[in-house]
Amino acid sequence: MTDKRSDTKQKRIALPFFGIPRILPFAKPYKKQFIGLVTAQILCSISDVLRPVLQKFALDHFVRESTLDGIVPFAFVYVLLIVLTAVISYFGVKGCLATEVSMDRDMRDKAFAHLQELSFDYYNQNSVGYIHARVMSDTSRIGELFTWQLFDGTYFALYVLGAAVVMLGIDVKLTGLVFLVVPVIIVLFAFFQGRLFDLHHQIREINSTITGNFNEGITGAKTIKSLAIEEKTDEEFMKETSHMKRKVMQSARTYGAFSMITNMASSCALALVLWKGGILAADQVGTFSLFMSYAQDLMEPVRWLVEVLALLVQAQVNIGRFTDLLNLKPTVTDSEEVIAKYGDCFDPKTENWEPIKGDIEFEHVDFKYPDGDEYILEDFNLKIPFGTNVAIVGETGAGKSTLANIICRFYEPTRGRLLIDGKDARERSQLWLHSALGYVLQAPHLFSGTIRDNMIYGKPDATEEEIQRAIGLVSLEGVLDKLEKGIETDVGEGGDLLSTGEKQLISFARAIIADPKIVVLDEATASVDTITEQKIQAAIDQVIKGRTSIVIAHRLSTVKNADIILVVDDGKIVEQGRHEELLAKKGYYYTLWMRQYEDAAISEVWGKK
Repeated sequence: MTDKRSDTKQKRIALPFFGIPRILPFAKPYKKQFIGLVTAQILCSISDVLRPVLQKFALDHFVRESTLDGIVPFAFVYVLLIVLTAVISYFGVKGCLATEVSMDRDMRDKAFAHLQELSFDYYNQNSVGYIHARVMSDTSRIGELFTWQLFDGTYFALYVLGAAVVMLGIDVKLTGLVFLVVPVIIVLFAFFQGRLFDLHHQIREINSTITGNFNEGITGAKTIKSLAIEEKTDEEFMKETSHMKRKVMQSARTYGAFSMITNMASSCALALVLWKGGILAADQVGTFSLFMSYAQDLMEPVRWLVEVLALLVQAQVNIGRFTDLLNLKPTVTDSEEVIAKYGDCFDPKTENWEPIKGDIEFEHVDFKYPDGDEYILEDFNLKIPFGTNVAIVGETGAGKSTLANIICRFYEPTRGRLLIDGKDARERSQLWLHSALGYVLQAPHLFSGTIRDNMIYGKPDATEEEIQRAIGLVSLEGVLDKLEKGIETDVGEGGDLLSTGEKQLISFARAIIADPKIVVLDEATASVDTITEQKIQAAIDQVIKGRTSIVIAHRLSTVKNADIILVVDDGKIVEQGRHEELLAKKGYYYTLWMRQYEDAAISEVWGKK
């Protein structure tokens, strides 16, 4: 078993300067803004360093000498410093916010674009909540670190440096007492940094789990209520939040201990200045005032350092997870030569795309999933000529979708080749193939918008004639006639305002409008009622004409007219042939057919009763 603590230490070592160099590419476009922010803080720090000097002058000149000579220019300079500081602070805060928002946008755009490039298996292995946290929460914390903390850090560093120069020029011993706290802070920082990093890493991981559970609780609300498992779901959520509370409390105690010890050290340094400076107060009241002002003001950088420590160690986690996402490589990729000729998903060179006919061939294909140990296909060969209707059948969970996933290049063969129109699919771009696919899932997904928006999603320039033709093919008129706004009806988030059958008909119409050369139907009729199934089945018979079609089916009655039937059991193809041939063999397909026939007969009898 891997030691998590050693893993964490390795990650910490791999993140010099808190991982900041890994985010610099997102900061470079805003170099001018950062220079402006630093300049503003230089001016602010100079102004604040000068104020105690002016106060010393006022005490030594106006108070001790009891004179008002020069009071007007002094007052003018003092007020001018205050006004300049206020104005610079305003533009500094405005610039910080603008830069933070811009960096957040760039990082989120980059992360979302990268997510579009990742392969199918990434989404199988990671929850929506986990991905959401990477794109939103982590980028927000990184943007805050690079702007506000840089803004404050620059000010405090320059202020401390300026104050030190002034104090050293007046009294070296008193200056040493003021800065006595610095080595203490460094030692404490080194001691507490590792523990706080570990705790914040755990907290962020737990938070991702909570976000995922929250998302499932909302999207799966109907299922939760139908199963009456509200109490169980609530208990699981409360268990995770309680776990997070314990870790946050551990972090708070650790951070509190660091803060307490640091503040005690700072207070001791201030007390020493009061004691030593009090001896000078009788004849050097201006000097005493200056040192007390600096000593008190220098407590603010110490407090800032204590607070920013938590942000810095947490930022290591945020930066690490965000950059790990960007560094993640898709398992299915196009070669540089293919991208140069055909483009990629964001910059397709469609002028170089050859027309797709629809011939498919598996040539000595071995396949196992990236995280699997057993081969699902071994030396598998199959020719699917253009226009062939291939059905893939088997029990639930038998692995029927594997072949379709390989054909769609959601996964690559482990060995062997997938040929499209006689050429290795890897010699052309993924988008070239995907643009010719029509994929209808068992659980249809609709995008926010109207029914029309969803129907033309794959072909935005579809004509009204094409839309009406698709409506007719899938018998969608009956659904549209019942809706007040017809085809302009809003479908809601994920299509939740419509029934599963209605969503399936719309997704089927969407595939038809795209006019694909290869159609993949993944149990497209499994989630609809009998009447809707009959409508879709009638449409299927029309749509697959003149196209290569892959039909994954659980109900064998829907595929008995297929040109070839592949029978899958436990991830392996155990039989293949036409319906009559497979029945004649009286093998596994025959057993499935008879079982479904008997189940249907029993259901019919019970229905009549």
